Amino acid sequence: MRLDGKVAVITGAGSGIGAATALAMAREGARVVVADLNETSAKGVVEQIEKAGSRALAVRADVTKAADNQMVVEKAVATWGGLDIFLANAGVPQFPTPIEGQDETVFDRIFAVNVKGVWLGAKYALAVMKKQKRGVFLVTASTAAIRPRPGGQTYAASKGAVVTLTKSLALECAPYGVRVVAIAPVATETPMLATFMGKTEVDAEGMARYIATVPLGRLNKPEDLAQAAVFLASDEAAMITGACLEVDGGRCI
Repeated sequence: MRLDGKVAVITGAGSGIGAATALAMAREGARVVVADLNETSAKGVVEQIEKAGSRALAVRADVTKAADNQMVVEKAVATWGGLDIFLANAGVPQFPTPIEGQDETVFDRIFAVNVKGVWLGAKYALAVMKKQKRGVFLVTASTAAIRPRPGGQTYAASKGAVVTLTKSLALECAPYGVRVVAIAPVATETPMLATFMGKTEVDAEGMARYIATVPLGRLNKPEDLAQAAVFLASDEAAMITGACLEVDGGRCI
């Protein structure tokens, strides 16, 4: 197992990419703190992990709050003695809207979760990893940081910010043997997909429009990102840091 004995924290792990990654890392031997604003969803993921014979802990956490980020890191260390992997995955989408029609409160919310949430996770997780002189800090970015879609300027800006943050942190952490890597998914079949499409629910028109932009002819499934995260967290990726891995079926070519 590629992550045998590792301790992982995943934010936004109650559904979508976070849930799939929690399950995948647990299958590879990691003990996982499943952190989510929705505690019921987090507990549901933990139940799946435990039924499969692995160990996990559900924690309610708001990534926009420093105390919550500190708490999830401390729980991981107190429960299992260290922290090897942190996936800053929690994020919120943007309904496609021209800049002149975008409300300031939407900007504030997107940046609070998508940028400040990653920054706070890094603040507390990397302090532990630097002391240990080991660890991998992963960030769920987006192809929107590289090739944005019309009307998604606020979301794209937030993901561009965390890609740059990833590179800066990678340089800061390299002397400690700690790696920092971003993952850029193309549109993924998660509960957020309808919002990105500008719809209340995913329909055939929206799917056809999005699939047409992906050379490999399909959207991501959460498991595509989960497997990428497992690889990047493993020793197989020991020389990868500061990168933004595009998991996008060729969308950014």
